[in-house]
Amino acid sequence: MKHCQLLLLVALFTCSKAFAALEGQETLLNFVSPTDVVKVATKDSNFPEVTAEETPTGEILRRFVFNQAQQPRLELTPNKGVWDWSDDSQITLYLQNAMDWALTLNVQVESADGKVLHTSVALPAGPGQTLIVPLNATSPNAHGMRAGPPMPWKFEGQRVLLATNVSGELDQSKVSRVTLSLNNPDSAQSVLLGRFGVYKGASIEAAAYDSIVDQFGQFTRGQWPEKVNSAEQLRDAAQKEQEQLAKWLSERPKFDQYGGLLGGPTLEATGFFRTQKLGERWIMVTPDGNPFFSLGVNAVNTDQSQTYIEGRESMFKGLPAASDPLAVHYGQGDNQSNNGSGKGRGFAKGKWFDFYKANLQRTYADDACLQPGHDIQADQSPKAPASEPVAGAEPVSGKPADQPAATAPATAVDCSNSSFDAKRWTELALTRLQAWGFNTIGNWSADSLGKAQRMPYTLPLSISGDYQTISTGLDWWGGMPDPFDPRFAMATERAVAIAARDHRNDPWLIGYYADNELAWAHPDPGPRGRYALSFGTLRSTTDVPAKRAFLKMLRDKYRNQQGLSKAWGIDLPAWELLEDPGFEAPLPNEKYPAIEQDYRAFQRLFADTYFKTIDDALQWHAPNQMLLGGRFAISTPEAVASCAQYCDVLSFNFYTLEPQHGYDFAALRALDKPILVTEFHFGSRDRGPFWGGVTEVHAEKDRGPAYSHFIEQALAEPSIVGAHWFQYLDQPVTGRLLDGENGHLGLLGITDRPFAGFVEAVRKTNLKVGSRLLETLKDVPAPQTPIAAPQAQAQSQP
Repeated sequence: MKHCQLLLLVALFTCSKAFAALEGQETLLNFVSPTDVVKVATKDSNFPEVTAEETPTGEILRRFVFNQAQQPRLELTPNKGVWDWSDDSQITLYLQNAMDWALTLNVQVESADGKVLHTSVALPAGPGQTLIVPLNATSPNAHGMRAGPPMPWKFEGQRVLLATNVSGELDQSKVSRVTLSLNNPDSAQSVLLGRFGVYKGASIEAAAYDSIVDQFGQFTRGQWPEKVNSAEQLRDAAQKEQEQLAKWLSERPKFDQYGGLLGGPTLEATGFFRTQKLGERWIMVTPDGNPFFSLGVNAVNTDQSQTYIEGRESMFKGLPAASDPLAVHYGQGDNQSNNGSGKGRGFAKGKWFDFYKANLQRTYADDACLQPGHDIQADQSPKAPASEPVAGAEPVSGKPADQPAATAPATAVDCSNSSFDAKRWTELALTRLQAWGFNTIGNWSADSLGKAQRMPYTLPLSISGDYQTISTGLDWWGGMPDPFDPRFAMATERAVAIAARDHRNDPWLIGYYADNELAWAHPDPGPRGRYALSFGTLRSTTDVPAKRAFLKMLRDKYRNQQGLSKAWGIDLPAWELLEDPGFEAPLPNEKYPAIEQDYRAFQRLFADTYFKTIDDALQWHAPNQMLLGGRFAISTPEAVASCAQYCDVLSFNFYTLEPQHGYDFAALRALDKPILVTEFHFGSRDRGPFWGGVTEVHAEKDRGPAYSHFIEQALAEPSIVGAHWFQYLDQPVTGRLLDGENGHLGLLGITDRPFAGFVEAVRKTNLKVGSRLLETLKDVPAPQTPIAAPQAQAQSQP
């Protein structure tokens, strides 16, 4: 086989092809034949050969090795002065990962004034590509979504790897250094390098987001088994699914009418859901007195699939015109916020489109009712079941806000019964959940599902009002409600009364959630995160009731500033200085243990006031149903202990490979309280949406095993009484209205088609749960004074 030898300063491309350059790219350095225009420096890294090498695809590239070290790097600097890249939009580097696995490559661009741009990119194994780094801060969030399109992709016929997350700032007229590095490689890692330069054309970033969504709301550049290309495919798939669901329903084991397990211990039948401890095992008990392990799904509704299109219309192909019957699925909204979830987000208001409802209409409407010019009324479009309103969403009467109404004459076709109405959607959703082995309707779901009385359900209390809040720093969904504010008690009373009004005597309702993912702490490790609620309260003004409560607690304990100064090791000349806004409290330290003791005491007082207020209201309005805790995402021991005191169940959103990784279960067992996992999921990036979720697995085939493992570990923990999957549907490719999340997290795609392999794996796991739970209870002594349960109504089909 003929080989090409290339000297360090001479490139011979006569026997093999060179890597191509993008049109508009200016080369500053070719690593194959470097010149002295660019200085090359290395640290804990090296070029192992003076010659370049030929890749399997015939390209000539130079090998570079990052050695095992804390941060091996390659630095590129101008030979003289600085680079003036004022007229350039991005830097380019042709490279290839020479390993059989992906590498995370750090790229840092500095200017002479000390400003820095930074990005990290996943460099996949495989053929070479051109790395593109924009010379400005950018992110998918700025484009309105959590994660950007997958990379690399073909641009101008070439493989391009765009850095979609770039942070910092830069003076482009004074660029002084470009650095490539790896973080702590555990062994030597090689890459192959070609041309380095700048790109003077239009931003490649814009091209990366162009035409990424098709008429069905699917990612245009990917392929997967469930992807559809026509309404006929949707209809055929829906028919085949009906046959599959009927078969699966016939194979379900027998349960009581609420999904409780038959053949287990005889327990007290109170007519409502409750919890009970049998030996070391906590369980839920159905109104009929049978054991119940809650397997639920969150967000089973049709009202969370809209995505903003205004200002980024170029991302979408085939949006319906005003004359199209599908135009009823346009609307207007405003989800701008200063919360952590909204910071830096673009395209958070304006016109949106609902691809999910449009696909339901495509699936179930008559062909003639889908023809442009046919006047289908808004009230004949697929309707969402009544549920919590989408924040900021205001439906528009059948046409986009910036397009004129259709003038084409209506046809004579009667479409009054052809669309997918709320009743049909509700029946199908419940049938799916039961056929897939679920027994609970989780949070954020349509009211119609619970009203159907086919499956038990849960409800959020949704407390809101004009009460004061405390910032703990990140405030993802907002600041902490101030429970010392009388307006919080009023808001709680109102929220509980509204929630209980139509449900207080419903035996199908398991219970109410106090709230969702409140900012009890800051996610940063260490005392600043752990005691962020105390720090935030003391930084507040004295018109904040929580601060007045904290100061009273300190005054009652220390009497005056001298006592506090001595206990905290600070110099506080006057008590009034503690009352000043912005007061910076000291960090806990071993020399002054009273600091940490006081922070803990206040945070427990805060949590007790919060949970007791909610518990008191619920005991008054709905004493028969459970208070299911606060759905903790971030918490403190004080908040969890208080929740255990005032709530019937501790609830956590665990985005981990197994529940035991989400919290110290030894500490939870000491509280002796049942635990409900109210959110978990496993996502991937190979079914359209770009984000793999909070807990990401490598590929779709890995989601089923991950689900099975999580449920098995939940059953292995005696305190866990259930686990709820988040969520029913995939999120929109370009981000949901609320916060731009765009994950492949669902049991179904945006086309309402189930992900067959995953759903089947979930079903198989779910169907084993009942027998496994009964197995753990078989040796548990029966309650000493059992009350006979009423005759269970066995159910295997709706």
